[in-house]
Amino acid sequence: MKERTLLVIGAGGHGKAVAEAALLSGEWQAVTFADDRWPELKESFGCPVISNLAGLVDIAATVDAAIAAVGNNGVREQWCESIVAAGLQLATVIHPRAFVSATATLGAGTAVMAMAMVGVDAVLGRGVIVNAGAIVDHDVSLDEFAHLGVGVQLAGGVKVEARAWLQAGCCAGYGVVVAEAAVVAPGTALSS
Repeated sequence: MKERTLLVIGAGGHGKAVAEAALLSGEWQAVTFADDRWPELKESFGCPVISNLAGLVDIAATVDAAIAAVGNNGVREQWCESIVAAGLQLATVIHPRAFVSATATLGAGTAVMAMAMVGVDAVLGRGVIVNAGAIVDHDVSLDEFAHLGVGVQLAGGVKVEARAWLQAGCCAGYGVVVAEAAVVAPGTALSS
């Protein structure tokens, strides 16, 4: 079996967590990073940093797929576009200690982190982050590049529009709609 290598764009904190999740999942046997601090930054999480973002086309043949690993939704969207423009496949990474329902739909470039839960018939768009310990209950919709911080809890039927960011510890009751590009402060409780 061929060893599969994942390119993680962004070697910061979220990038390291995505790299760990990828390696633990068994789907990937190696991780390399691209980060604009290269060539000064040569390693992150014990994995090599091999390029900056401008060099994606040059390294595309050395990896099997890539994921944009940065919390900033707008930057993550730009990086996903750069990955696709370089001819790379957008990878989805699911931590092995996360639960994702077999009926959930996950868009390309999505990261589901440790102890997160994605429930029945949930639909996650491209480039979504479901951070550690977050709960996405049944029939939740997360549009492209939405970001759930650590420990966010979404009840059934919640809709989070594109590029919205619910920061750590937020919760949303049944049927709540979070507006496009909204930034919701940590610990906020939303109800309809």
